[in-house]
Amino acid sequence: MNRLPFKPLTLGLIAASLLTLAGLGLFATRSDAADSGKAPAATANAATAAASKPALTVTVTQVRSGTLPIKLAANGNVAAWQEAVIGAESNGLRVQDLLASVGESVKRGQVLATFAAESVQADVALARASLQEAAANAAEATANGERARAVQNTGALSAQQISQYLTAEQTAKARVESAKAALDAQLLRLKHTQVLAPDAGVITVRTATVGSVVGAGAEMFRLIRQGRLEWRGEVTSAELGRITAGTSVQVTAPSGAQAKGRVRMVSPTVDAQSRNGTVFVDLPASSMGAAFKSGMFARGEFELGSSGAMTVVQTAVVVRDGFSYVYAVGTDNRVKQRKVQTGRLVGNQVEIVEGVKAEDRLVASGAGFLSEGDLVKVVENSKPNSAPAPANTAQAATK
Repeated sequence: MNRLPFKPLTLGLIAASLLTLAGLGLFATRSDAADSGKAPAATANAATAAASKPALTVTVTQVRSGTLPIKLAANGNVAAWQEAVIGAESNGLRVQDLLASVGESVKRGQVLATFAAESVQADVALARASLQEAAANAAEATANGERARAVQNTGALSAQQISQYLTAEQTAKARVESAKAALDAQLLRLKHTQVLAPDAGVITVRTATVGSVVGAGAEMFRLIRQGRLEWRGEVTSAELGRITAGTSVQVTAPSGAQAKGRVRMVSPTVDAQSRNGTVFVDLPASSMGAAFKSGMFARGEFELGSSGAMTVVQTAVVVRDGFSYVYAVGTDNRVKQRKVQTGRLVGNQVEIVEGVKAEDRLVASGAGFLSEGDLVKVVENSKPNSAPAPANTAQAATK
């Protein structure tokens, strides 16, 4: 087999290609070395730029001195001021009609129920007839007594006979009085065939049914007298001495409705088990309805006056891990986290008991997104110590 020899031109092209590839590899190696030398410097510059960029645009506020009300919170139940139990006063009568329902407001003396009165009316007629008979017998006995007294000194009648006539006269008069009393008793039974409201108020219970025969004293209705409710707050024995009659109380129902009441009486005793005392608070008549009902649970706050306090807007306080903090802005616009002790809360103002000074500039909103040493951009607030508009925490400052 014959082999063709390489031409000189072909050998030259191959050599040139190899030289070109070697040059390109050397250039790439030098470029990578140069880039690797510049990378640490670029990273350091980027970190410096990020560190000098504000983390958040904030408004600042300062604590201010003022007065806050002193309130004592307590829990308790709403109950009727006084509850009247209305029952039957006659025995063995049948309920004929019921004229009042649960929830109905009634007036004093209003008829609530009636009993069948036929038997009582018959007893009244019988007692009236007995009275008339006794009155007739008394008239005859009185006439005989007058005649006996007329002939007492003539000897026409013996002393014994005269005594009998006079005794019969007194007995007849006594029988008339007895008959009158019997008639009055039957008339009273007739009156009791109507069940009347002993006082104005609201019917809360009706146990009577039409057609039933009830005994004397059997409960038929329950009534909240005058529609008055009271709140019975449970207060510890240590705080009981701070409350006096006439103290204002703000009572809040489970629905959120509120009523202004006043302390009527403080219990003279303390429960031996719970060591709590009961405070009786009169609620206004307008409170009875959908918002407040007897038997419901409610929360109250006793208003015990006011005292001086240092306050700050509530949005400036951040709660973390069960502790309260604020963020003070330094002269270099970097924040410092400070642990504070809070007290009373009134509206959007919270009392600061300790942890800050009057001259401190505090982050008013958005503090929950900050950390110790963060750089912030401060925007002046037109209304000091007022609740600012929430800052856009997702957008960092660009200037």
